[in-house]
Amino acid sequence: MARESGEGSRALIKGARLNAKDPFMRKGSVRRSTKETDVEVAVDLDGTGVASISTGIGFLDHMLELLARHSRIDLTIKAKGDLHIDHHHTTEDVGIALGQAVKQALGDMKGITRYADVHVPMDEALTRVALDISGRPFLVFKAEFVRDKVGSFDTELVQEWFQAFATNSGVTLHVTTLYGTNDHHIAESCFKGLARALRAAVAIDSRAANEVPSTKGSLGG
Repeated sequence: MARESGEGSRALIKGARLNAKDPFMRKGSVRRSTKETDVEVAVDLDGTGVASISTGIGFLDHMLELLARHSRIDLTIKAKGDLHIDHHHTTEDVGIALGQAVKQALGDMKGITRYADVHVPMDEALTRVALDISGRPFLVFKAEFVRDKVGSFDTELVQEWFQAFATNSGVTLHVTTLYGTNDHHIAESCFKGLARALRAAVAIDSRAANEVPSTKGSLGG
């Protein structure tokens, strides 16, 4: 489970959301420093998918580059962690910081499409991702990996990353791999599915650009 960002750590929000005057300038940046990791993240929800990723974990870098490219969200992520122990803390803390940066960039959430769902194939693997930018964090993750590792990366950390991201971005996220036998393909279809769902859900609905997409008038509870 994702750890809280309070005790023994600090999350520094570097700059306010930029869309107070322009709803199409939706950016966020976070630095999270603990005794285990030091993570810096910057996002632009209205980018072109440019990625600058350096976590020290090759497989995670690959997944995050896919996330940027297919979501069209610009991502800058720099992380240094206790990789001499394992990849757990760095993977989780990157998910925490990225989730916080996305939540910051969304601001009051006016005009967003909010809901999205996709099916993403990756060769023999097929994953369904459904997402609600609800302000109520929840993850349902159903993917079975054949092996314990892809290269040196523990496959169990895929779910840990998604848990950290969902909890800290405030989204309701359902990820289900319907079938697949290659662990790299399964993980890739999960990240690409999230990317395509985010791309659709954060998009501005021109018919409701000044409205929060909720009958309550607000999102988050």
